[in-house]
Amino acid sequence: MNYDQYLNSRIAAVPPSGIRRFFDLAASRKDAISLGVGEPDFKTPYLFRDAAINSLLDGETQYTGNRGLIELRNEISLYLSGRYNISYRPETEILVTIGASEAIDVALRALITDGDEVLVPDPSYVSYAPGVIFAGGVPVPVETRQEDNFRLKAETLEKMITPKSKLLILPYPNNPTGAIMEKEDLEAIARVVREHDLLVISDEIYSELVYGGHTHVAFASVPDMLERTITINGFSKSFAMTGWRVGYACGPEEIITVMNKIHQYAIMCAPRQGQVAATAALRIGRENNYESVAVMRESYDRRRRLMVTAFRDMGLECFVPYGAFYVFPSIQRTGMSSEEFCSELLKEKNVAAVPGNAFGASGEGHIRCCYATAVDKINVALERIGDFVASRS
Repeated sequence: MNYDQYLNSRIAAVPPSGIRRFFDLAASRKDAISLGVGEPDFKTPYLFRDAAINSLLDGETQYTGNRGLIELRNEISLYLSGRYNISYRPETEILVTIGASEAIDVALRALITDGDEVLVPDPSYVSYAPGVIFAGGVPVPVETRQEDNFRLKAETLEKMITPKSKLLILPYPNNPTGAIMEKEDLEAIARVVREHDLLVISDEIYSELVYGGHTHVAFASVPDMLERTITINGFSKSFAMTGWRVGYACGPEEIITVMNKIHQYAIMCAPRQGQVAATAALRIGRENNYESVAVMRESYDRRRRLMVTAFRDMGLECFVPYGAFYVFPSIQRTGMSSEEFCSELLKEKNVAAVPGNAFGASGEGHIRCCYATAVDKINVALERIGDFVASRS
């Protein structure tokens, strides 16, 4: 039976995730080392797990309210106010979601009307452009360049704006590049947003993972941007809670109300025990100055420096990332495309990385390597990559 006539052609045309493709290939190979999937190698801290276990033992297995546990929303409000100087009302301006991914999806669906253009920095996380397409919009890539430290430049953004432009996705700290935006960079972007009457989805899932003396600045904290911004965050990366699937969106009540309408019909609520663990993560973090986050960040920082040094020693140009947990070296000197490099590397050396073009056309000539991997595995992987590069020089 030919199902093409039944399928949504717009959605069927979207290619599978380039990240998952290489992850699946690596999983099928014995003793392969994967630097592909962005997942912390730390276990969720015991006290967070213990809170969820006790919740189960107490028989707390019911639905929560659509917007999430009020205790969690209170903690999110305190966290964002204390860490990033942005204020949201727990009752009406915060929505708890199944990971930050759902928050991005419902924000796009709540805001996009068919044909609206959404500006997406390139390279960026693989889900943004497909999410825009699924919502009926048109993703418009905005090039970022290594010579600009992969920061979104206001003048580049402005050149891509048309009368159909409605939204900007602002994903910093950035996956895959590890780039960050300084306050002055964000202020320049805010000027463009204000002048062209745009809204912004600011994906700040890596906000705690910033290195080298830098600090994260929330876009909503820039003057006049709170009312124009949907702030997206969650617990997967900074709190080592990927499998718990808890994220959140914060923004103007009018927008959050419509997002919640989609959420309540499609999802109902995020899993209760995940919400309980997330509440404990923020409450305990507030009490001990986010000790577990600091431990992970320090470990990632050491691995970050190790990986950048190793790639440079191989003779590869490697931008210094100050956020997230990825490096994005250039492999252009090998004469291979990103796809060729990663395919041959996996075949010959049993190391999985992600081709840079999986994150957009501007990522071609680079590969993404995740350093949220055990140091002994990183060292072995880097030795194998070094041998592979030397054989191609």
